[in-house]
Amino acid sequence: MELDLTKIKKVFFIGIGGIGISALGQLMRAEGIEVSGVNDDESPATLNPLRAAGVSVMLQKEYTALPEADAYVYSDAWLYRGPEIIAAARATGKPVMSYFETLGGIAKKYRVVAIAGTHGKTTTTAMTAEALIAADLDPTVIVGSFVKTFNSNFRGGKSDVFVVEADEYMRHFLNFDPFITVITNIEADHLDCYKDLADIEDAFRTLVGKTSGMIVCDPSNPSVARVIAGSALQIVDYTKYLEKVPALSVPGEHNRKDAAAALAVAQVLGADIPKASGALAAFLGTWRRLEKKGVTKMGTIVYDDYAHHPTEARASLQALRELYPRGEKKITVVFQPHLYSRTKALFDDFVLAFNQADSVYFLPIYFAREDPDPSISSELLAEAVSQYVPGARAFPDFAGAEAALAAVGLGPNDVLVTMGAGEAYKIGEKLL
Repeated sequence: MELDLTKIKKVFFIGIGGIGISALGQLMRAEGIEVSGVNDDESPATLNPLRAAGVSVMLQKEYTALPEADAYVYSDAWLYRGPEIIAAARATGKPVMSYFETLGGIAKKYRVVAIAGTHGKTTTTAMTAEALIAADLDPTVIVGSFVKTFNSNFRGGKSDVFVVEADEYMRHFLNFDPFITVITNIEADHLDCYKDLADIEDAFRTLVGKTSGMIVCDPSNPSVARVIAGSALQIVDYTKYLEKVPALSVPGEHNRKDAAAALAVAQVLGADIPKASGALAAFLGTWRRLEKKGVTKMGTIVYDDYAHHPTEARASLQALRELYPRGEKKITVVFQPHLYSRTKALFDDFVLAFNQADSVYFLPIYFAREDPDPSISSELLAEAVSQYVPGARAFPDFAGAEAALAAVGLGPNDVLVTMGAGEAYKIGEKLL
């Protein structure tokens, strides 16, 4: 089902505070549609921009009955958090669509630049957006974080270019028909919904088949090579742009690769490359992507990072070591594993992911959409990691980890990074 926006005057969002769906709410509001929604809690980062745009938001505790609307859009998370609200929407007989279904339908009127891949989607989306904006291509942008330059997860543009973060989870990215597909990399992940790496590759292969223009990727990645094999599309190797990447303000080889992919997109779209390069040199990062949060009263530098896959954790710590070599600063990681299934499937990789840290504190697994699995735990992970990072410890709750950090007495020679897709960031915020 696709929404005909010319016939839609009022849309109600179920779970409007999500990082992606809140951007869609802003996009539809910019189209002149009356937008309202419900969210489970107060999330100022996402809800304040919506309210500023004239969107009415109620919290779940305030919800009593489903408001009348021409269509209803729901976040996938609310299949678990508020299934009764989605059921009530379906009972109206009006169109009821998921976030990605709706976004995919709206995107059909644009030339879509879909940024896909296991890692680096958010940063590459933000970098591509900033490069194209600086080069006067005026894109519309939806990204799964907040881009510091325009302080939002949404930017409305006047051209036909739409830069969007395309998530492989549950094959959501197959709702798009891209003009350009960027594949940053492909690895095993989301094994709660994919059988194995071959199944993931099959989803990416389908995305390549839905692409009309070209694929920007690293063809030397074995999984990517299998995915693009036999494609008649133009293949643009972003690694050939690495030498053109300017000195960046954000550290790490992974960021340089993301910038190379952004430059490749800018080049094929005919952008002014010096302008695009200037934007990349000035790029300040995004919310929760190795974000420097501040310095405590005791002089400890605090970062927060969304890394929840072993490759991401390893890349972030390597980037921090570029800034803070061993012997100059001690790096303490507070990591919250995300999902029992991911922790279990990638256990051996997680064990080796923290070698650049001096100390690692593990919080309880953030189970999100899953039922508990007693066969895996943060305690098991800490025990295995302690072979490589002596003293790695797991805690049954946040309070225990906070007390341990207080007992250590972090000072001016320390860097603390909270890491994970859950709520580990709250510990850093308390310290600050």
